[in-house]
Amino acid sequence: WSQVVSEAEKIVGYPTSFMSLRCLLSDELSNIAMQVRKLVGTKHPLLDTARGFVYDSRNNLQMRGLVILLISKAAGPSTAELSFQHNMVSGIYSSQRSLAEITELIHTAFLVHRGIVNIGELKSCDGPLKDMQFGNKMAVLSGDFLLANACTSLAQLQNTKVVELISSAIGDLVQGIYYENSKSSEENCLTDDIGISTWKEQVFLSHSALLAKSCQAAMELAKHSAEIQDMAFQYGKHMSMSHKLHSDLQPFVKESSSDTMAFSLNSAPAVLHQEFLGREAWIKQIREPCALRGDCGRRHCRNPPCCACVFRQLQEAIKAGKGVTSAIDLCRCHGNRALAALERFPPSEARAALANIVYAVTRFP
Repeated sequence: WSQVVSEAEKIVGYPTSFMSLRCLLSDELSNIAMQVRKLVGTKHPLLDTARGFVYDSRNNLQMRGLVILLISKAAGPSTAELSFQHNMVSGIYSSQRSLAEITELIHTAFLVHRGIVNIGELKSCDGPLKDMQFGNKMAVLSGDFLLANACTSLAQLQNTKVVELISSAIGDLVQGIYYENSKSSEENCLTDDIGISTWKEQVFLSHSALLAKSCQAAMELAKHSAEIQDMAFQYGKHMSMSHKLHSDLQPFVKESSSDTMAFSLNSAPAVLHQEFLGREAWIKQIREPCALRGDCGRRHCRNPPCCACVFRQLQEAIKAGKGVTSAIDLCRCHGNRALAALERFPPSEARAALANIVYAVTRFP
């Protein structure tokens, strides 16, 4: 993955890991960074989010911006925009580079907002209550600041269709995250009773819509046809779906990890496993191990999935079922649809790099 990203960054002209550096080095965010240092020593998730902006070896946080730049270069200028080619650098319009930065700022803002913790569920080991409350305020304010900067830059593009596309993507993000949080906060809610079709709808809203609509917006900025815009949308949608499935599968396919990796009971392999098994059998499978083994050391466990013993057994049960293989097949299916969308673009280094990104997220041990 790192090699694919590194090679792709050379094609677009500069390392996208520094895409948001102009904003991150502003006086306002420098002040925010100084305030975040007060959270050192606590377990507030905003700290992990901040560390990830500096270095994250597992996930390239600037992946969305990189894809937008690559697909912009792969499409090239349209016949309607030939007179404006002097505005291009490395085959990409300056407005498209601005759009890539805007997309990253929006994604970063929502990452920061996701770092808000439920004060009512805190434990004493998480840190002093006043520090955790302060962390929540910082997450809200700094996320809002990034989102406001993104919206200001979006208006400066002076393209109403692009504004409409990105605004609708922000709405999709809010809807997707709200749905996730409303379900997870229900009392005694072990796992959602959803099928894979509902899972895909939710993942599109919370993970894929922003990239898909940004890829389409990049084509609009170059005045490409509706057909090319749709192909860019399809690539962004299906590539990001593959990326999410690849991420969900890691706890079940990684062979190097000896310890149990954390996974969501609403991840794709678990949802598919539940679909094959049936809802009642799935709930029984969640509840039984803790009562039989008692490894967690808690006599009355009101929330069994929090116990390491249950997670370990559930992970093995899902591995033994059809959920993992079905999720791998689904990941490759979305990858193939992304590659099919690329066929409408002329052969180039940029198109090859976009294909390599798909290959990287659909390859499993």
